[in-house]
Amino acid sequence: MEKIRLGISSCLLGEPVRYDGGHKLDRFLRDSLGAFVNYVPVCPEVECGLAVPREAMRLVGDPDQPRLVTSRTRVDLTEQMTQWAERRVKALEAEHLDGFIFKSKSPSSGMERVKVYSEKGMPRRVGRGIFARMFMDHFPLVPVEEEGRLNDLLLRENFIERIFVCARFRRFLETNGTPGQLVAFHTQHKLLILSHSPKHYQALGRLVAGTEGKVGKSKKRWRELLQQYQQLLMAALRLRATPAKQTNVMHHAMGYFKRDLSTDEKQELLALIDSYKEGDLPLIVPITLLNHYVRKYKVTYLQQQIYLSPHPLELKLRNHA
Repeated sequence: MEKIRLGISSCLLGEPVRYDGGHKLDRFLRDSLGAFVNYVPVCPEVECGLAVPREAMRLVGDPDQPRLVTSRTRVDLTEQMTQWAERRVKALEAEHLDGFIFKSKSPSSGMERVKVYSEKGMPRRVGRGIFARMFMDHFPLVPVEEEGRLNDLLLRENFIERIFVCARFRRFLETNGTPGQLVAFHTQHKLLILSHSPKHYQALGRLVAGTEGKVGKSKKRWRELLQQYQQLLMAALRLRATPAKQTNVMHHAMGYFKRDLSTDEKQELLALIDSYKEGDLPLIVPITLLNHYVRKYKVTYLQQQIYLSPHPLELKLRNHA
């Protein structure tokens, strides 16, 4: 795949745009993930016209509709920020983003649990940054995360898996994919979806089944069906791929070539899968052996499964136990 496009808070790339003139460089995002993506940096405070350095700001009032106010002088910057954000999210449509990484705790860019102060000055971690909220409302199907949560290896793996799937589906849409191509897309992602949610996989399968007959020549009906598919797909992938679900998927994959395996090969693979389920081995170990047998026995169906290689190996996302 060509590099995918991600929005990101500018300070996470090392740009000195924070209120104190500093930055919050995240080397994993800039150097490791950055090797596989093209970033679209956004700094709400600077882009809406504020200086560097500047007075710190915070959210005040109703958590659902907070005001953005400077901490010391109490200048209300809400309208300035929201008017800019309305224009910016509209302009970002042209960037075809496959995800966005926000700066945690920021009153403009925090994705969740941002401090919102009452009129008496008491903070509660119940808010969202103004730009982050408007972005998520405008792009409800685009995967989003914040850099703090990405220190959790499971959340990191989940997010990066989602942005790659999002990119593949966007390219499917851009090529004016046919019902037959949607079936192919769904088939290639079968095991990946099952590893997150068998329930959603069944719902997606019902949606795809008989697509060509349902849609006919109605472009409107086709667009509606694609939107429904994307909504269900992204909802499925947001769910955690637990060791139990991963184990079931690997056993399912074994079913395609278990008759080709020798007794020793079968026992070895089952032992590695069990060790992964018990938490003694990282997922990459049984997956590597699965990929070996898929190549050895030329299992065409599994060679097409995104599950066996959903993201670049260099990111080491399946290497944690």
